[in-house]
Amino acid sequence: MTRFRKLYHILWIVLLFVVSCDQPPIETIVVTRVVVVEGQETIITQLVEQTATPAGDTAVQPPRQPVTLDLSYLGGVPAIDPQTTTDPNGINLVENLFAGLTNFNHANNTIEGEAAQSWDVSADGRIWTFHLRDDIFWVQLGETEQVVDGIRPVETVRPVVADDFVYAVQRLCRRDTNAPDAYILFLIDGCEQLYGTNDPTPGDLEAVGAKALDDSTLEITLTKPAGYFLTITSLWIFNPVPPELMEEYGPNWLTQTETPFLTSGPFVPVSGLQTGEQTVLHRNSAWPIVRPGNADIVNILYFDDAMPSYQLWQAKSLDTSPMPVDERETIFNESPQKIQFITEQTVFYLGFNFDSTVFREPTVRRAFSAAIDRDRLAEELYGGLALQMRHLEPPGVMAGPPIDQIGVGYSPDDARRWLAESSFGSCRAMPPITMLITTSDLSLRQAELIRGMWVEELGCDEEQIVIEQVQFGTLLSRTRADAGVLRPDMWELAWASYFPDAQNWFGDLLHCVDGSNRQNRECSEVDSLIRQAAGTLDYADRVLTYREVEDMFFGGEGIFPLAPLYVRGEEILVQSWLNFAPALYGGEQYDTYVINMSEKELERSR
Repeated sequence: MTRFRKLYHILWIVLLFVVSCDQPPIETIVVTRVVVVEGQETIITQLVEQTATPAGDTAVQPPRQPVTLDLSYLGGVPAIDPQTTTDPNGINLVENLFAGLTNFNHANNTIEGEAAQSWDVSADGRIWTFHLRDDIFWVQLGETEQVVDGIRPVETVRPVVADDFVYAVQRLCRRDTNAPDAYILFLIDGCEQLYGTNDPTPGDLEAVGAKALDDSTLEITLTKPAGYFLTITSLWIFNPVPPELMEEYGPNWLTQTETPFLTSGPFVPVSGLQTGEQTVLHRNSAWPIVRPGNADIVNILYFDDAMPSYQLWQAKSLDTSPMPVDERETIFNESPQKIQFITEQTVFYLGFNFDSTVFREPTVRRAFSAAIDRDRLAEELYGGLALQMRHLEPPGVMAGPPIDQIGVGYSPDDARRWLAESSFGSCRAMPPITMLITTSDLSLRQAELIRGMWVEELGCDEEQIVIEQVQFGTLLSRTRADAGVLRPDMWELAWASYFPDAQNWFGDLLHCVDGSNRQNRECSEVDSLIRQAAGTLDYADRVLTYREVEDMFFGGEGIFPLAPLYVRGEEILVQSWLNFAPALYGGEQYDTYVINMSEKELERSR
C-alpha cells in the first residue's frame, strides 16, 4: 500500500461572512491539505461551512470526516440470525452486529476475549468459567438525528449478561430452532439430549450445561475435556440475540422493520437489513474494544453478478470487489498487485484403502502421493485458483502449521525410491488399481491427470489404473470401512472445516476410532497423540503436538492415510488504500480493516 506523508500545513481562508441581527455569521472555509506521494506534492481542497465562533469562545474545529469502508459481495441482503444463518453474507453481518463470547483473530489464528475478558478451566478440563465484561451493551440507534463526526449515536439499553449466552446455547440445542450447526455444541453436557427432545420442558432446558452463575459469570460444562472448545466459542453461532425480543416477537424481529432492533457488536445497522441491495453500518460508539481498524461507516453493496461491482471498483467507488471472470486476464496484466487470493477451508485429497493389496504398505502410499504434481493440478483444473497442500490442515486453522513447513508434497525422486523399497519394487509388478471418483467431468479430468503423473513418474501402465465413476452417494457407501469387497483401492474426497481447529481435521476425520477412518487404519501412536492434543489446554502444547501428528502422517516416514492435494480459493480485488486480514473461516471483521483515507480521497479526486 502506498504510504503518504501526512499534511504539513492547513490553510484556512475566510471567503465570506453573512451577518444578520439574529444569527451568528456563517463562514465558508477553504481547507487545503498538501500530501506528498512518491516525492510529488498534491493539493486537495475542500469547502467547509461553519458558524463563526463568538468572541471569547474557544475556536470551533471543523467536523472530522468519517472514515468509510465501501465493500461489495455477490448475493442478496442475507438472513442474520446467529443460530441459523449459513449464508456467508449473513455470517459477515452477525460477526459485526452481535458480540461473541470470544473472537478468532484472523491475523494470527488465535482466540482472544470479546464479551468474555477471561476464563478458567477446571482441573479435569470439563468445566469452563467465563468472566464477562460489564461494558458491552445491547444498543439501538438514538431517536435524535444528531450526528457526531458523521456517525449516528446509539442508546444503551442494558448490558450483555451471562443469561444471554445461556439462552443462545439452549436455543441452538433445541430441535425446533432448526439450527444447521447444532451438532457442534453436542460437546456441551445435555445439548444432544435436548436436541433429541421434540417438546422440551423448562427442566430439559435447565439440564443443558450452560449456567449463569451471575450476570458476569458464565459456566459451561462439557461431556469431555476439550482444549478445542475455546475455538468453538468464537463461532458466530455463539453470538446471542436479545432473549426478550426473541420471546416476544420470535425470529421475525430480525427481519421486520416495525419491531425493535437491538445489537451488541462493534457496528450498528443504519439501513438495509431487511430489503434492498445495500446495507449501511455505523460504528457503535458504545463499543469498548479497541481493534486495529478505523472504519466509521461501512457501506455494503450486493450484486448478482461481479461485473457491475467491478465497474464501481474500477471507478474507485468500492474498496473491494469480487473478481469478474471475463476480466481476470486483463486485471492480471494491468494490476496484479490489487488481486488478493483467499483460500477456502476445504481440502481435496485421495484416500487409500489400507485393506487393499496395493496400498497396505506405507512406502507405496508415500510413493503415489509424492508423484503427484499439485501445482500442475491447481493450474490445469482451476487456472491457479487453488493452493497445493503437503499436509492436511489448510490456512486459517487454529494450531495448524504454515502451509509449506511440514509434509513431503511433490517429490518424484523420493517417490521412485519409496516404490523401489516396497515389496513390489516397481509399479508394473502391481495388480490393477481401482480409483473411485464422482460422475463430474472435473473429477474425471483430475483422475486422468493424476494417472498420467503416475505413468510418467512411477512407470505405471495406464491400463493398470482403472478409473470408475459413480454417484457421490455410491462413492460414500463404497468407501465405508465396513463395505468389504466393494471398497476400491483409492478414492477422491474432500474435507471442510465446521470449526477452524486442528481437532476438527484429525480427531473428526482421521482418528482410528473418533473419526470417520474410511481407510480402515489400525490404531497407533499417532491416534494417542490426537487425543492428547484434543484434551490439552495449553495452546503452545497443542501446536507442537499437532505438528508432530502432521509429520507422522505426511512427513518422510509418514503413514499417509491419504494424499492431500490442494485447497481451493477465490480472488478479490482490493484497492491499495485498504489493508486487512481476510476471514478464512467465519465472518469478516470490519473493525480490523484499515483505510488510508488520505490516499483514498486523493485517488478518488483524480
